[in-house]
Amino acid sequence: MLIHPQFDPIAIQIGPLAVHWYGLMYLVAFVLFVVFGTLRTRQPHYAALGWQRRDIEDMLFWGVLGVVIGGRLGFCLFYQPAYYAEHPLEVLYVWRGGMSFHGGMLGVIVAMILFARVRRKPWLEVTDLIAPCVPLGLAAGRLGNFINGELWGRFADPSLPWAMVFPQSGSMLPRHPSQLYQALLEGLTLFLLLWLYARKPRHLGEVSAAFLVGYGTFRFIAEYFREPDSYLGLLAFNMSMGQWLCLPMILAGAALWGWSRRRALGGQR
Repeated sequence: MLIHPQFDPIAIQIGPLAVHWYGLMYLVAFVLFVVFGTLRTRQPHYAALGWQRRDIEDMLFWGVLGVVIGGRLGFCLFYQPAYYAEHPLEVLYVWRGGMSFHGGMLGVIVAMILFARVRRKPWLEVTDLIAPCVPLGLAAGRLGNFINGELWGRFADPSLPWAMVFPQSGSMLPRHPSQLYQALLEGLTLFLLLWLYARKPRHLGEVSAAFLVGYGTFRFIAEYFREPDSYLGLLAFNMSMGQWLCLPMILAGAALWGWSRRRALGGQR
């Protein structure tokens, strides 16, 4: 069995200034978004539409707002609604932690709708452009979870070569390093699939649909190895909250794919 290395949560300390690993992973995610977003704007079908690097940089600002606001509200509404209904001011206490990917995604969707209106661009053109740029940022976030020793996995067979003990869990029994599973599945694997798929021109909405279905499916699978939140446990049909939130995401992606194909058959791109 492996033992979690118990990293110092502070990556860089300069006097009173402390930079935490998780914050550093966010920075890595933003840099990767700009790098790969810029590469996307140079692809012929997006260059022809007038997309440039500065659009990606502006989009990042909108996206960060969406992630932070949506992620926090999503955590409060999806995971602990009763508590935050009794303590509404604590919704603002972001320094205590508590973010939801699904809430952050909804926040980014709203942010991109507003961005598209300001730039007078089709909303799905915006989301198709950035969808392949998102997974590597998600992978960076999961690496941050692993470094912090949080969001550990369920108990694993001790014979599993990569089974790992997370002392932070309060147990010295081996667990799945589910943070790394998620980094590989919804991060690296999803990035490679989307990047290759989106290299050629696709009908409006198809790349966004592929992201929704791909992320929802990979996250649903990874949740079988991730320890459910202690205050929620497993819900109906022995599914976690993360899995239940993935189902509408997959269905929305399938519906968007169908809409895109019907629109394409009607002669529109």
